[in-house]
Amino acid sequence: CSSDLGYDIDPVGAGHVASLARPGGNVTGLSGLSPELSGKQLQILKEIVPRLSRVAVIGDSAAAGTTQSLNALEQAAATLKVHVQYINVKNLDDIRAAFRDATKAQADAMVVFANGAATNNRVEVARLAQASRLPAIYYTGEFVEVGALITYGVSTAAMFKRAATYVDKILKGAKPGDLPIEQPAVFDLVINMKTAKALGLKIPQSILLQATKVIQ
Repeated sequence: CSSDLGYDIDPVGAGHVASLARPGGNVTGLSGLSPELSGKQLQILKEIVPRLSRVAVIGDSAAAGTTQSLNALEQAAATLKVHVQYINVKNLDDIRAAFRDATKAQADAMVVFANGAATNNRVEVARLAQASRLPAIYYTGEFVEVGALITYGVSTAAMFKRAATYVDKILKGAKPGDLPIEQPAVFDLVINMKTAKALGLKIPQSILLQATKVIQ
């Protein structure tokens, strides 16, 4: 969040606001934190890779929302009977090592949590996933645009549209600290069919019907 209006992954955890319902001070906006989506990501992978029994997860433990997302994913994994291998990454060298570790552990797929190292090196991450023959799911369409397989994450376009309603209320005299911070309600599912073909995957119709964008 900013002093008046903004977008933050975890404004409460970062100490910017007292609570989502009553931010207080001169801060309000939109939260990008939705830990439960990691469980949905795992479900999507399970549909794409029916044999899925081991999944590697890479993320930065210091990044906002990582702990909550990992907890949600592990709950889903228990239901789906999938073993989770979490690998902490801080930089590109860590990411490269993570793919080697995942391959060595015979992971069937990978979940990439939101983290700066992955975002900044998304082209290499997408390349590593293909080279390792690891179907991977990501948190933003930026990865799929550069060759990654699939993303399921918060729709930033929808959040930007919602931000306009905050601007309107504040300009009409509302106090930012009295406006509840909204959590994500709209999510994007983007699929790269060229990558799916390269990995020898058949994307189920049930997943294609949910897609907000399909890259051929």
